[in-house]
Amino acid sequence: MSRSKSKRPRPSSSEPGASEPAASGAPAVAPVAPHQDAGPAAASAPVPSAEPEAAPPAVSPSPGTPVSGGLPLNVARVWLSAYRVEVVLFVVAFVVLASFSSQRFLRQSAAPHFVYQAQAWMEGRLDVDPQVLPNMEDWACVRMVNGDKVRCTGRPLPTDRWFVSFPSFPAVAMLPFVALHGYQFNDTSFGVIVGALAVALFFSLLRFLAKEGETERDRNENVALALILAFGTLFFYCAIRGEVWFSAEVMGVALTCLYVRNSVRAHRPLLAGLFFSMATLTRTPLLFTGLFFVLEALCPGPEPRLAQLKALARNWKPAAKKLGLFTLGAAPLAGLAAAYNVYRYGRLSEFGHAYLFNNRVNADIDRTGLFNWEYLPRNLEAAFLKLPSVSLSPLKLGYDPHGLMLLLTLPLLVFLLVPKTRPRLHWPVWLTVAVCALPGLFYQNTGYMQFGFRFSLDYTPYLLLLFALGGWSLRNRAVMATVALGVLVNFWGAVAFRGYTELVRNW
Repeated sequence: MSRSKSKRPRPSSSEPGASEPAASGAPAVAPVAPHQDAGPAAASAPVPSAEPEAAPPAVSPSPGTPVSGGLPLNVARVWLSAYRVEVVLFVVAFVVLASFSSQRFLRQSAAPHFVYQAQAWMEGRLDVDPQVLPNMEDWACVRMVNGDKVRCTGRPLPTDRWFVSFPSFPAVAMLPFVALHGYQFNDTSFGVIVGALAVALFFSLLRFLAKEGETERDRNENVALALILAFGTLFFYCAIRGEVWFSAEVMGVALTCLYVRNSVRAHRPLLAGLFFSMATLTRTPLLFTGLFFVLEALCPGPEPRLAQLKALARNWKPAAKKLGLFTLGAAPLAGLAAAYNVYRYGRLSEFGHAYLFNNRVNADIDRTGLFNWEYLPRNLEAAFLKLPSVSLSPLKLGYDPHGLMLLLTLPLLVFLLVPKTRPRLHWPVWLTVAVCALPGLFYQNTGYMQFGFRFSLDYTPYLLLLFALGGWSLRNRAVMATVALGVLVNFWGAVAFRGYTELVRNW
């Protein structure tokens, strides 16, 4: 019998289940209260089939009075309802990080390199004015000798060109704020805000993976993992300091979260490419994490990977299209960065470390280059073997500024070696960690001065993803013990670390 001929009366809006299901694709806004102008009769009266029910007359608000239920307000309500956990995490992380940042939060750091680069761009120049440099630490200095660009040596000359010796995207992100505040822009508070945003973005990534069936974590577990990133890893002390070295690490974490979310199953290749380029132009080692998108583009399904790779021979166009869109998304920023590198240093891939002015690492770079097998032992020691020092007279616990073993700063690592489950993303994430971590072990610098092996922060989000994938319960006593140890150690780092800022300004 046709439903239009049914004489069954429509249920009242006060009865459970009275409302009809919304049309496909319509936003679910059922929790929003009904319009105030609609009376009870309008909710229960039958509707004639010939013509729609007349709407109550609109009441014009007086000038200056906000309209209840207006479109902007409703959009804000829906957004806050959908992302209320992210908002709460952002606020909590911001308050805690700002508190631990203490007096630093109100001051520009002693190494605000990105601020000076952004201001130079605002002044219409690609190099940095040497007359305003706040210090001589980790700047690239280029001198023309017989038509070749070489590192400055000896006394600086008026014709020398000075540049920031790090990838430039953090300076791009600071541009709007530097336009307002100039050289005085506070990079420390900016770093705290970016750090709080990274915590919220990591939770959003975990929630997305759970929704897609990639993990079996519930909301509370995902909140706990986001808080572990914030306060149970080296992220904690890096996010409260400002300074060029730590600001880049923290922004790299935030951009990694955005990149991974858009890369899962290669479902948004254009955005994945864009965020990948932003991440790479913030922290160069993140270039190697592009492997994650490639693996997802080639093998996006739950079937065995070997079978999916064999199927590419018959149907390669979808994967090629995704890889092409990914490249298209990454190309604009990558092209600008390459051109900027050629202008500054004469090479596409040079960001400036080969031109560091009067730096302790220059002798090693001149002798063996930026990467060499010779650097492997000291990097392995900094990452896996360095222990705290204990002094008995007086009683004092100390750390080595070259590094501290990862099993202390991220104890959850032990559970990654014995996962309970190995879902689809297990091996892609592990391979991404490997290709991101290995080049750094052959790098000429351990990260000095630092608390812990700070270069590991580049792949820390992937390590926590591996734990989320591995099936270990956060309620397990051994897991809880390692989490507590990690929080305790990183609390110590946030309180005790005295880096370049303190040494320069004696805070």
